[in-house]
Amino acid sequence: MPPAFAAAPYSSMCGVRIPTACRFEARSTVSTPRFLRNRVAAKTRSASAWSLKAGLWDSLRSGFLKSNNSTDTVEPPPAPLEVEEPLPVEIVLLERTLLDGSTEQILFSSAGDVDVYDLQALCDKVGWPRRPLSKIAASLRNSYLVATLHSIIRSSETEAEEKKQLIGMARATSDHAFNATIWDVLVDPSYQGQGLGKALMEKVIRTLLQRDINNITLFADNKVIDFYKNLGFEVDPQGIKGMFWYPRF
Repeated sequence: MPPAFAAAPYSSMCGVRIPTACRFEARSTVSTPRFLRNRVAAKTRSASAWSLKAGLWDSLRSGFLKSNNSTDTVEPPPAPLEVEEPLPVEIVLLERTLLDGSTEQILFSSAGDVDVYDLQALCDKVGWPRRPLSKIAASLRNSYLVATLHSIIRSSETEAEEKKQLIGMARATSDHAFNATIWDVLVDPSYQGQGLGKALMEKVIRTLLQRDINNITLFADNKVIDFYKNLGFEVDPQGIKGMFWYPRF
């Protein structure tokens, strides 16, 4: 069954306004975990041992259950399996020869390799208001996914000489289970109109879906809503409205 799409407003680490909310949702059936609680009550002070219920026995991870006259060993349950995150990927989206004979590659990466000064310069190019570098660094550090586009130019004369420049970025926060929200999608104006923004978003969405995160939202300015609609997002699906808290003092 094809994924259903839905949408919500765009907010930016670098200061973009938040007018409209968008959601991209791939529906799936997820079993609901059950949590059991068992209580054990001591009936008398002179009891020689505690009576354990099966649920409590399973819930105790390790150690001993002690009473006045006896000690019962409790076996720990099997350790939960750890889910490994997919390794970061790097993909060459575009390769071309420039007029001076040098070659340029446009590289997508989900490794989160971002220099805060490079990101601030990119925000300046697209006209986003400046934010403190410490907050920019914190937002990157606390993101679930940071995807980048870099331009890598290699000289025709010296192959070892190369120039690497950040030309695009998008990041996502997540609960690491069901939901993710995409933020701060930006592409260098000199590289816009070449389909790189669309390629960046498609790779971000694909990466989240590969990590079994199916409910994807984002915040978008009014002037770029059509761009996200073409990627499968919808504005306010089923009458769902995003709400925002603003300080009143």
